[in-house]
This record gives sequence, structure tokens and C-alpha cells, in this order.
Amino acid sequence: MSENLQKILAECKKGNRLAQRALYEHFKEKMFAVCLRYADNREDAEDFLQEGFVKVFRDLHQFQGLGSFEGWVRRVIVNVALQHLKKQKNMLPTFELDARATMPDEDTSVFEADEDMAVALINLMQKMPAGFRTVLNLYVLEGFSHAEIADMLGISVGTSKSQLNRAKTFLKNLLEKNLAR
Repeated sequence: MSENLQKILAECKKGNRLAQRALYEHFKEKMFAVCLRYADNREDAEDFLQEGFVKVFRDLHQFQGLGSFEGWVRRVIVNVALQHLKKQKNMLPTFELDARATMPDEDTSVFEADEDMAVALINLMQKMPAGFRTVLNLYVLEGFSHAEIADMLGISVGTSKSQLNRAKTFLKNLLEKNLAR
């Protein structure tokens, strides 16, 4: 962590509003991108971000300096998004996909694209059912194991794996439909 960020963090812990604003400005774009991946729309993502930073500032004293501060902030933001999704009670929709659908190659990463493609991908992901999108985010982008995801969401490991496979197929179909236009 840079010396400047350490100073800002120390001032935030004292309740300094200007330091809090500086910390927010430093992380808002990255964390908003995280929120967009979990949200159904931009407004929900803005709510996740706002509530997430309220929790960051409230719980700042819990950050012990072990590991990355950005990682800690990201975890708080992701937890806020997950809490909202759990409240919606539509976390894991059950519907069957076309049995002929194929899975994308494991080495192909559509997340390593330019900015326009990334924005388009987030827009497509927001069309996915919340359960699919959530497991895909947690596994592929956040790097959690299926056991960790199962624990966070209160589902079985098998359900996590199933949701990931369905999410990949669903996203592939969305991509194919949008690329065919």
C-alpha cells in the first residue's frame, strides 16, 4: 500500500470526511465495476457501491493490515451485493437449458477484452439469472472455490458447480445471439 493511501486510511479511521472522500474516489471505479457484475442494473450497482462504502467506513477498524486493503474493500463490497441478492430470494432459479448447448473452452477468457467489450459483457451478464451471475462472478472473477461459494450462499457444492456450468452455457448463448446480430 502506498504511503499516501496509508495516510488517508489513518485519517479515515479518525473519522476525517475529506479522507473518506479521497478513499472513496480512489476505489470507486474498480468497486463499481465489481458491483455491476452482481447487479441487475446500474441503479442496483450504485446502491451496492454506496452501501458497501458505508460498511467499509464503519468497519475500517477491522482491517488489520494483513493482505491487500483493496482486497479487503472488494470483499466488503461483494458481501453487500450477496446480501442484497439473498434478500431478493431469487438467487438460484431453476430452469433447464437446451441439452444441445455446449460449454465454452476452458482456456477462452472473454473477460480479457478491451474496454468496450468489457462493458458489453457486463451488460450481457446483467441479463443472466442472479444465481448464475453470482456463482460465475464468485468462481471465475473472484477466485473462490465451490466449497467457499456454497458456504457463502447457503447452497451445496454440487449446486455451485451446476450453477457455474449453467451460467457458462447461458452466457455463451447470450454471446452467440448478440454476435449474430
